[in-house]
Amino acid sequence: MQGSVDVTKAANQATVDWKVSGIPAIDLSLIPEYRVEPDLITRYQSDGATLLRGLYRDWVSTLRAGLQRNLDDPMAYAFPCDSTPDGAPGRYFDSYCNWLLIPEYFEHVTRSSAASVAGQLMGVEQVQFFHEHAFCKEPGTQQATPWHQDLPYYCVDGTQTVSLYVALDEMSADVALRFVRGSHRWGRSFHPVSFYDGANFDTEGEVLEAVPDIESNPDRYEILVWDLEPGDCIAFDFRALHGTTAGEVKRRRRAVSTRWLGDDVRYCERPIATSPPFPDIGLKPGDRMREDWFPVLWRR
Repeated sequence: MQGSVDVTKAANQATVDWKVSGIPAIDLSLIPEYRVEPDLITRYQSDGATLLRGLYRDWVSTLRAGLQRNLDDPMAYAFPCDSTPDGAPGRYFDSYCNWLLIPEYFEHVTRSSAASVAGQLMGVEQVQFFHEHAFCKEPGTQQATPWHQDLPYYCVDGTQTVSLYVALDEMSADVALRFVRGSHRWGRSFHPVSFYDGANFDTEGEVLEAVPDIESNPDRYEILVWDLEPGDCIAFDFRALHGTTAGEVKRRRRAVSTRWLGDDVRYCERPIATSPPFPDIGLKPGDRMREDWFPVLWRR
């Protein structure tokens, strides 16, 4: 495979066409329903993140196989990125928008209960699939995922959003995702930062707040974090502040997130190249996201 520098340079570039020949017909009757417990829905909406223990245990081997395709030949798929600085130990890889290219991802999106779970957590009438995002930190990696919100990176705006992050390996709390409880309800947008070095992106004069210094002010924030087993699923709002420590990853730390949009989400323009970038989307700010790219996979 190509070295990390080459892969890093490929980030946010359409190395392959993620849409290929278009989205095939999806039989919604094959997407199973799953009843989310009311207390988990309440917790999700109040805290911005909650854990669904063991929800996708049966999908671990499938998602691992899909992620391995990504890792074996990253340049054959869309938007590969290696965020490991030169000379740093380990490897921090991610890639997204491959659900039409990697059959295991497509199967999970269209045959698991994820759309049903997303709809119930958001409390919406219908759910659109946005994209998937796969991650791998190899043993020895000591690079933090900086504190950030996902929403400022995206070409969407709205309050009804959810990511379903499926752990594919055991993850101890010292290297797992952490969330600032309730931060999705602050009504604040924070500057997007680089996963490579933590630097702020150039937003060309857009007024955004710097991410608060959470590490230096631990008494000000309540942190949600869990020890994870393969198949555990963390559901979190696009607006929730989250990140990891720089603790050394002792064993492989893989995960796949699927990202979902609810009723009030609309297209917006950002002064940065969004992640993912959709330069030919053909929408105006305020438009609903086009269903031929982002299919509706669940209705109440």
